[in-house]
Amino acid sequence: MLVSVITPTHGGSPFIRETYRSLVDQSMPDGWSWEWLLQEDGSEPSLDGSTFADPRVRYEANGTRLGVAMTRNMALSRARGQFVQVLDHDDLLLADALNRHIDALSDARIGWAIGQADDLLPDGTRESFAPLIPLGLVSKGAVIDYAVANGGNFPLHCANLFARTPLIRALGGWAASPADEDLVLAAALSELASGWHGADVTWLYRQHASQITRDPRTTKWSELSRRIALQRADAVRQTGLVFGNSSTDAEGGLRIEIGPAEKRPS
Repeated sequence: MLVSVITPTHGGSPFIRETYRSLVDQSMPDGWSWEWLLQEDGSEPSLDGSTFADPRVRYEANGTRLGVAMTRNMALSRARGQFVQVLDHDDLLLADALNRHIDALSDARIGWAIGQADDLLPDGTRESFAPLIPLGLVSKGAVIDYAVANGGNFPLHCANLFARTPLIRALGGWAASPADEDLVLAAALSELASGWHGADVTWLYRQHASQITRDPRTTKWSELSRRIALQRADAVRQTGLVFGNSSTDAEGGLRIEIGPAEKRPS
């Protein structure tokens, strides 16, 4: 069994090797492994396929500036795993993170999982936060009900989402939103399938001066992005989409081989 870890990067992140090390240190159940889909955005890549001498690292460069959502989706197109783990290029997984997420999704009712996060401050200290919704099983609709009741603010830190690969693909991957593209996906996913809100801290969210969330444009677009997230989740609820056979894995799907695009007849 395989977990596809998706990491968009750009501009030579100074933290990328620490992020890699947090993957190497993962404990996983017998028979499980991970692949790291490292997708670099921008017209001048700073990495290449030999940056990490590890066959589990599958690097690809966009070759142009596409933005974080499209970069994530390009990595998703290469995913071979039954599950996807989201990991930003400046964050860290704690050693038991994948193990705990895999255990949570051994329950066929559950489509996604999110653990607790500590902020990793520039001086190396950590800051914890109390959960906003109950721990354990999260029923479909509970996340959106909270957001609607709290001004569009969501109760989960979804930058470390773990989910079944077919569900992410069925929802179109990450949204073409000016910000919070991960929130838009997680909102729809939480309406499609029940999830698991783990009690343990499984990852560290690094605070630093150059992170995207500090960009004034991100703050400006936050209200719009949260509206998009609620609209997408509401659309899932209204159309009555159902999470079907959760035991279906990526290897059981279509064998897709893409050839050159055919020209439209003149």
